[in-house]
Formats: sequence, structure tokens, C-alpha cells
Amino acid sequence: MTKKFAIKRLEQVRDIFTFSCFTGLAYVDVFNLRESNIRTTFDENLWIIGKRFKTGVSYRVPLLEIPSMIIDKYKGSLPDGEVPPIISNQKINAYLKEIAAVCGVDKNLSFHCARHTFATTVTLSKGVSIESVSKMLGHTNIKTTQIYAQITDNKISDDMNALAGKLKGMETKFAIN
Repeated sequence: MTKKFAIKRLEQVRDIFTFSCFTGLAYVDVFNLRESNIRTTFDENLWIIGKRFKTGVSYRVPLLEIPSMIIDKYKGSLPDGEVPPIISNQKINAYLKEIAAVCGVDKNLSFHCARHTFATTVTLSKGVSIESVSKMLGHTNIKTTQIYAQITDNKISDDMNALAGKLKGMETKFAIN
């Protein structure tokens, strides 16, 4: 995320992609996002509040520091209260491939990877409950969210290592010989 780009469009695409990595919003929901969707809520923090274009289901996502910085970067400089700047999904995906090549990333990046990253790397693998992730993603059924949860073996390993640490010493209470 610290990579500097000489070409402004690549910097904007990096920002849009990063924004989605830390909010979980799908392309169309970022495209439809306006400053009016960002509100201070009951906990005195900023949240993104809206309805998914695909399903019409409400989503509420607490705004983390990184996407907040991206909003601040573009605030007031875009038409119609847009946040962040948006270009077509087709062009974003083409520019993501260009960014991957420039950065030496050997992965077929698409905008949907950002939503997937939010679900797996940013939230589930960091201990956020699947129920909370499902709600933030605007899923109507937790089974949809469980598709993302299938690939978090690292989280399972971390959880079991933590459990083993908590159980350390208990083995002396069992006579297993």
C-alpha cells in the first residue's frame, strides 16, 4: 500500500481496491457510495451504512482507519459526494492487473478479491465472528459467508495453538501412560 505510482489512475485504483479490502464493499456498492452513507453512530464512530445493490440487504460497516484515510484524501474533490473516486469495473480490473505486474504480484487480481480479502484476511482470520462478518457483507444467509470461512486454516492453527497454551500444564492431571 506504500507503493508510489507515477500514473494517477493507478494510484486511484490502488486506493479504491484498498478501500474495499478494509470495508468489504462490492464494486457496485463502492460505485454507489456517497458521503451521506458515512455517519457517526451510537458508539461515536464513523460507519458506512447502506443497502447492497445486488440484494437490497442493509449493511453497516464500522470505518477502520485505512479506509477513513482514503475518504479524507478525496473528500470534497469529487462530484456528487463520491467517495472514493470510481471508474468502470472493467477498467479497474484491467488496471489491477497492471498494478500487480508493476508490484511483482503473481496473482490474477480482480475487484472481487478485495471483498474476499476483507472477509478472510481482515476479519475472520483476526477473530471477528462469522455472524458479524456476514452482517457487514450484507449476506442474507450465513451459509454464504461460510464459503469465505473455508479457507482460514491459518486461523484454525492460531486458535488451536492459543488453546494449547492455555491448557499447558493440564496434562499432569491426567494419567495417560
